[in-house]
Amino acid sequence: MSKQDTSGSELEPIEKASLDKLQALQLERMKWSLQHAYDNVPHYRQKFDAAGVHPKDLKQLSDIAKFPYTTKLDLRDTYPFGMFATPMRDVVRIHASSGTTGKPTVVGYTKNDIAMWAQLMARSLRACGVSADDIILNSYGYGLFTGGLGAHYGGECLGAAVIPMSGGQTEKQVQLIQDFKPTVIMSTPSYVLTIADEMIKQGLKPNKTSLRVGIFGAEPWTNEMRLEIEERLGIHAVDIYGLSEVMGPGVACECVDTKDGPHIWEDHFYPEIIHPETGEVLPDGEIGELVFTSLSKEALPIIRYRTRDLTRLLPGTARPMRRMEKITGRSDDMLIIRGVNVFPTQIEEILLKNPSLCAQYQLQVSREGHLDKLDVYVEVRSDLSDTIGEKKRLEIGADMQHHIKVLVGVTADVHVVETDKVERTLVGKARRVIDRRPK
Repeated sequence: MSKQDTSGSELEPIEKASLDKLQALQLERMKWSLQHAYDNVPHYRQKFDAAGVHPKDLKQLSDIAKFPYTTKLDLRDTYPFGMFATPMRDVVRIHASSGTTGKPTVVGYTKNDIAMWAQLMARSLRACGVSADDIILNSYGYGLFTGGLGAHYGGECLGAAVIPMSGGQTEKQVQLIQDFKPTVIMSTPSYVLTIADEMIKQGLKPNKTSLRVGIFGAEPWTNEMRLEIEERLGIHAVDIYGLSEVMGPGVACECVDTKDGPHIWEDHFYPEIIHPETGEVLPDGEIGELVFTSLSKEALPIIRYRTRDLTRLLPGTARPMRRMEKITGRSDDMLIIRGVNVFPTQIEEILLKNPSLCAQYQLQVSREGHLDKLDVYVEVRSDLSDTIGEKKRLEIGADMQHHIKVLVGVTADVHVVETDKVERTLVGKARRVIDRRPK
């Protein structure tokens, strides 16, 4: 397919379809997906039968609430291929999570799944203002992680030129930006700031490059972090969302002209918001845990998958399809410190209100006697590192400690450190929390 066939800013018909047309398509596809899972995945058949529901019980979209949730435990209990709904001869790609918290979750794709994924990633890139005329520096990790190949195939489907750099080798990333003049960068938000730091080390100005748009995901990040990225690199910083169990990146994406939360591609993924503890379905506008049902996946249909991501559903703006608010945290990485619920993004928002600090931070939790102790390590901005001495860093730390106590309700020792003193994760997600408390 030529670049002329795949580029352009014209929306797909479904991107501007009426609510009635979208919901009719969703219902048709949801019925198929439930039946496909029931007929071909014994684990789903057992879960549905145990819950007393059958795919034919779905008469309207809201009936999906009758069906049981799927969790990461289901994928681990059926490791490696027990949730696949197609024969292995039809599976053309296998991805998996890192497995750092247990067995990896394994996902498979048919040829049609790969094509659909590439098309949705191309749709996402187009929403970010990317076209066939762009050069994309793809700094997401390649391999079992879905980010690298997901972004790569989407860029090629759109007709853009893709540089398959992957993560790491930061000096080489800077060299390629200087030499190849990419207009788009795709990475985790924390890693693009590492690239900016390296540019400053080399005497370069991060806001004077060829880059125009950055598309960032794979970890929660705040609007304060967006502002820092945009200011330091002189680019649009756009949020893309996805997870491997549902597809990979491209489940939802912001539009560059609004940047007001990722639009969910509802023709392929049906979203719900539930109460994280009770499982009760919540109305649009209320904050809770995000749940997805796939509507078109063949190899790995996913029914009411609990993502553990906390957000809320909002009306469409740049597209009629609903938006999700930027992820505020996860229901399973919430820290409870002396009885107080703490999310890393809460701390990040406070830290980034200080113009001398950057988004390279880490929370370390330990226990002294019977009490929890929270230490926050945060770097000064690399361009200010030479002008902020130890006395000033102590003053900033005391100020941040005060704001964290007032706004979050927990006491923290805040350590403001020099550039490169906080642990970097060059590939994949930043390690924001180290919990050293006894299990």
